[in-house]
Amino acid sequence: MIRWQIQFFCASTGLKSLIESSLDQARALSLTRTLDGESWAVSGYLLTPTIVEATQALYQNHTVEEIARSDAGAKNLNTTSQCLRDIISAAHMKGEKTICFVTGVPGSGKTLAGLNMATETANRPDGETAVFLSGNGPLVEVLREALARDQKERTGCAKTDAKREVSSFVQNIHHFRDEALKDPKAPPEHIVIFDEAQRAWDKHQATKFMQAKRGQTDFNKSEPEFLIDVMDRHEDWSLIICLVGGGQEINTGEAGLSEWIRALEGRFTEWNVHLSDRLTDPHYGLARSELALRADTRIHWQPDLHLGVSMRSFRVEALSDFVAAVLNNDARKASRLLKTIGGRYPIALTRNLETARRWLREHARGSERFGLMASSGAHRLRPEGLNIRVSIDAVNWFLNGPEDVRSAYHLEEVATEFDVQGLEVDWACVCWDVDLRYLSGAWNNFAFRGTGWQNVNKQARKTYLINAYRVILTRARQALVIYIPKGEPSDPTRPPAFYDETAEFWPAAVYLS
Repeated sequence: MIRWQIQFFCASTGLKSLIESSLDQARALSLTRTLDGESWAVSGYLLTPTIVEATQALYQNHTVEEIARSDAGAKNLNTTSQCLRDIISAAHMKGEKTICFVTGVPGSGKTLAGLNMATETANRPDGETAVFLSGNGPLVEVLREALARDQKERTGCAKTDAKREVSSFVQNIHHFRDEALKDPKAPPEHIVIFDEAQRAWDKHQATKFMQAKRGQTDFNKSEPEFLIDVMDRHEDWSLIICLVGGGQEINTGEAGLSEWIRALEGRFTEWNVHLSDRLTDPHYGLARSELALRADTRIHWQPDLHLGVSMRSFRVEALSDFVAAVLNNDARKASRLLKTIGGRYPIALTRNLETARRWLREHARGSERFGLMASSGAHRLRPEGLNIRVSIDAVNWFLNGPEDVRSAYHLEEVATEFDVQGLEVDWACVCWDVDLRYLSGAWNNFAFRGTGWQNVNKQARKTYLINAYRVILTRARQALVIYIPKGEPSDPTRPPAFYDETAEFWPAAVYLS
């Protein structure tokens, strides 16, 4: 059978007539049925926008329903968004103070759900204004810059004016905290949305930072307690929405959810609490508190506050489960999930960095962004030309085009988990070092100190390292290539044996020579 492929090129003004004439010709040749617009709109596949594109669309007053694809992922996101609207409305009408926790798998749209709530309430005259807060510096910088660039392009305003406008919409949690310390009054917003709430600082870390860096010698609270305290200043009502990613604490002093629960059980017993019914799953860190939480009559357990379907990896929803199986050392489950992923989400493995670069360049299409990632503990990738000690500029890396050598496209600068958490690319190469090493049938954790690797024994540090790899392994929307170096026999910090067993364990659908 002969297959014909014809390409047409046209200007934007002629696109509609070109599509119509192509459909007419196809119908004349009985190549297609009548296209029903309504059926097409609710059909199974629409490309999900990146978090940057989605934020720009929301800021232009589009709804989350308009920008998400019409399948299970979008339905899940829409259901969660409606649940949050209902909680906001009830808190406002009843004059109550409420906190709710939204959970979700990596890439399921937690940040998008929070941004949706912030934009929906931005211009309301009735006091339901909200601010989106994050302690993730790169995420805040990238979103602000993307919004400012878009605003300037659409309206022709000065970029400084655009930045000033968007700064009230997306804020760094540390700026919000410092302003609340200066002014004892209630903040202007009745709603705060705290992204990655599991990364909030515990009492020790928050107190240490505030005393050393801000001169607040009398500060003695965890970050969750302080944030609830600030919103408790409102005399009528207030709401905190906590967006929670399971297993994503990646830095010292990040308290997980325990500090939030401790504060609510201690000082703020009058607050209403809405919890996702998945918060007692093991990777959220509250399993030990389940009995006490179930007995608390203030708590409303809501399944609609969990986002269980990945929107980021729109080609395959099993990616987060696959990554979890790999990091949990469950080879059988990982292999089974890899078969379900099939050809929809390519996962390749190579021992050659140039092969990985070539694979990304050959497979990415159009403006699809690709980049190199590694854990912040991958210090011995430096002989491979990858120096994680040199920080990327997140704005340039995520937003600039292929003509800019600082962008991800050039595959020169490597981003770590701190740079990419909450953000994404279309195609990613994860560069694997031996800070996380498969040895004698189990994952082992190491830190590079001075001239050699040392065992990591503290459980908290082990958790951070595993979570670092969990983050970088779930940043790609369309495909993933794992690069594991071959090592160097003459280098005692990089002998081949350090890498070979990891490469043998790692399940991949494609092996690149």
